[in-house]
Order: sequence, then structure tokens, then C-alpha cells
Amino acid sequence: MTISSQVNPIIWQDDLVYLVDQTLLPNQFTLKPIKSASEMAQAIKTMVVRGAPAIGVSAAYGIYLGARDIAIENRELFLQELGSIAEMLGETRPTAVNLFWAIERVMKVANETAGDVETIKRRLLQEAQTIHQEDLETCLAIGKEGLAILPQTKKKLTILTHCNAGALATAGYGTALGVIRAAWSAGRLDRVIADETRPRLQGAKLTTWECAQEGIPVTLISDNMSAHCMKLGMIDAVVVGADRIAANGDTANKIGTYGLAVISKMHNVPFYVAAPLSTIDFSLATGEQIPIEQRHSSEISHVGETLICPSTGVDFYNPAFDVTSCELITAIITEKGSFKPSELLTLRR
Repeated sequence: MTISSQVNPIIWQDDLVYLVDQTLLPNQFTLKPIKSASEMAQAIKTMVVRGAPAIGVSAAYGIYLGARDIAIENRELFLQELGSIAEMLGETRPTAVNLFWAIERVMKVANETAGDVETIKRRLLQEAQTIHQEDLETCLAIGKEGLAILPQTKKKLTILTHCNAGALATAGYGTALGVIRAAWSAGRLDRVIADETRPRLQGAKLTTWECAQEGIPVTLISDNMSAHCMKLGMIDAVVVGADRIAANGDTANKIGTYGLAVISKMHNVPFYVAAPLSTIDFSLATGEQIPIEQRHSSEISHVGETLICPSTGVDFYNPAFDVTSCELITAIITEKGSFKPSELLTLRR
């Protein structure tokens, strides 16, 4: 299959959702058809689709797919059944707040839409498509806002990013990689440094793949090389995504982000978080309240199918995310501008 430089990880076509199966990249590019809400829940849980904004868009479509298959004409019974579908989707990934934001948004539409069940179903599809389009526009805006705040130097920038916050993690273009794409288009980027991002290797598998599709120079490093690279002056800025941001600016992102922020502070390298406003959870005062997903031990005991530790006598701890303290973050880049963590509450007001 010929792949365009503009990756569309979520496609609505012929009354189905098609997802780029990210578990197969970079070796195989496959569009996986999603025909039902249960299939969408499984795709989210198994990380066929991943990245907070992409999960939100996918969940919105999942609600519609579930609604479409409900053969009930009574409005109240229909809404009850739809609520069960929303609950199932909400149990897939606990940390990514965009999941719950999208589910709440489409369920609000379902409950507030006047008319019969068929009318509600049509409105649910329209709302899912609106969320899809809005996310793409949001990413483009984040890229523009991020370009404006990047360090102003005479030389082109080298930017390090962690995990994958690109087109694959959104409706397209990306958040952290959206900023990087904007810098590349403006002629201000020399190269991307992508760390591998153990244990699932999203940096190695996905971020480098996205950069290669567009001819953006990219260097892959192991996770434990970042401090060395910063000490040598190889990195001008760090830009990462986010799965949930608390009201004070504490940010949950892929495991390893916190350590990277500490290293950046030590070396006076600006550390930016790029995320849509929908990722800010104003109901949580600090990051201590953010739920952290625990994943299966096989992700750290194996690389692919290869066991890399003793098969017995070893315990495992595998949190999918960590929380970066707000004081380590230079700015949070949103579609409405860039803000210091202490300024986020002004957005709420």
C-alpha cells in the first residue's frame, strides 16, 4: 500500500471506522475495520489505536457504532443501553482524559437531542465526525502556537520528543510532533531526536516512522542516552504530549517523561508539553489524583516474542504513565496559546 505523508489514523468510510493498526507498525501498514462498539473497545484496550486525542475520537465513533446496533425504538430504553456502551468504552484506558471527555460529550448530545431514536443516532454520528474534524484543526493550531514559543536561535533546532504524540496519536498532524512539523515547514528544524520509549517502543516504532514518511531528519536513541545528549549540547528543546493535565499543570504522559523533565531542568533545556485544552482535567487539583494505568508484565519481560529476563523468580512493575511536576514544565502549548502551568486556571475562568 502506498502511504501518503499525511497519516490518517482514523478513517470513517462506508459506515465503518478504519484504524491504522499501530501494533503492526513500522513493519506493516494495515487498516483495521471496526464494526461495533465492542470491537472499538478492544482496539483501544489493545492499543491498536493509542494516544489520548485519537482515543477520544475513536470512542466517539464507538458510541455511534453501539447506538447503530441497538434495535430498540423506545427512547428511554435506548438511552439506558447506550449508557452501558459508554461505560464499557470508558473502562478501556483509565489515564487518557480525552476518552472520558469525548464519551461525556456524545452522551450529552444523545440525552439532549429531541426526537426519535433514529434522530439521536444521526446526531451521534454527526458529533463524532465533528470531534474528529475539530481534533485535526486543534493539532494544526497547536503546531502554530508551538512554533511561536520555541527557542529563538540563529541555528536550526534539534528537538527531542518522547513516545509518539504525532498524527498516529491524534486525528492527524499531532500535538508534540505537530509542533515539530510546524518547525520543519518553517525551516527552523535541523532534526528530531526520538528516544525509543520502553517498554512498547512507540518512539522507535512510530515516531521515527512518521518522520521518515515526511523526510524529517530523525535520530533514534535509547531511553538512557538523553542526559548524555543534553550534556553535549545536542538538544535545544524537548516537546512531549500528554494524556491528562491537572489544574495546576502536573502532567501525566508516557512513562519516562518525568525523568526526562528532571534531566532537562538540570541542563537548562526548555521542556514543553503540547496538548489540546480537552486534555486538561480541571476537576483534579494536582497530578497526585491522576489514575495511572498498570499494564501486563509481558511488556517489560519481552521485546516482541523474545524473553529478556529469567522466566521465573522475577516480579514486575509496569505503570504505563508517570506524572511530571508542574515546576519542571516550561510551558503548556494548546490550540489557544502557550501558558505557564500556573496560568491554566485562567483558561478555566
